[in-house]
Amino acid sequence: MIPVPHFGAIWVYLAGTPLLGLTLTLFAYLIAQRIYAACRFNPLANPVLIAVAIVVVVLETSGTAYETYFDGAQFVHFLLGPATVALALPLYRQLPNLGRLALPIFASLAAGSLTAIVSAVSVATLLGASRQSIASLAPKSATTPIAMAVAKEIGGVPSLTAVLVITTGVFGAVAARGILNLLHVTEVEARGFALGVASHGIGTARAFQVSEDMGAFAGLGMGLNGIFTAFVVPVLLPVLSRLL
Repeated sequence: MIPVPHFGAIWVYLAGTPLLGLTLTLFAYLIAQRIYAACRFNPLANPVLIAVAIVVVVLETSGTAYETYFDGAQFVHFLLGPATVALALPLYRQLPNLGRLALPIFASLAAGSLTAIVSAVSVATLLGASRQSIASLAPKSATTPIAMAVAKEIGGVPSLTAVLVITTGVFGAVAARGILNLLHVTEVEARGFALGVASHGIGTARAFQVSEDMGAFAGLGMGLNGIFTAFVVPVLLPVLSRLL
């Protein structure tokens, strides 16, 4: 008989190679997707949240350093760029509608982005958060790479910002449908754009599960909010700090 390797031996082998992060990420997401499907795609069973929880538990239980994990996970991280660029294709198909909706889009962008920034900074300030924490929190509704870069420039902690961004995205993906229904927002374009502005990539992924049209407008909202946040937060944060 061919001897079957012990799981511990397999783990030791993987831990010494970049395969660890890649394998763990893929398996965690596959398990999370199975759970999501078993729950009939209920937003509460968000696969990103479940996959993150699985990865955290495995790393903590095995005592594996995050740096070791990311040596392999960076390959998945790299694919975020091409995946984001690919959002241009469904958006291109919506070009006939963009001219008609230009004014509502930019008005919604300003309202949504400013509300996210001002509310986060105001609540954190009132609760006595440190300046560094507030700076980490301010760009939380932008997509992760932009939010981390902005946080670094204004004195925040990029790693903390990444956690806040993911938390914001998961909350949006879970709660958006109920909130938008409560507000009687029924247009696909409005629902998608709101989800993209408020919940970036995770919200956009959720929007694509509903329809391609909603996903296209969510991608537009995510991209425009990232640009808007990068320009506005460094200027607005000092003003809010003086006022509050």
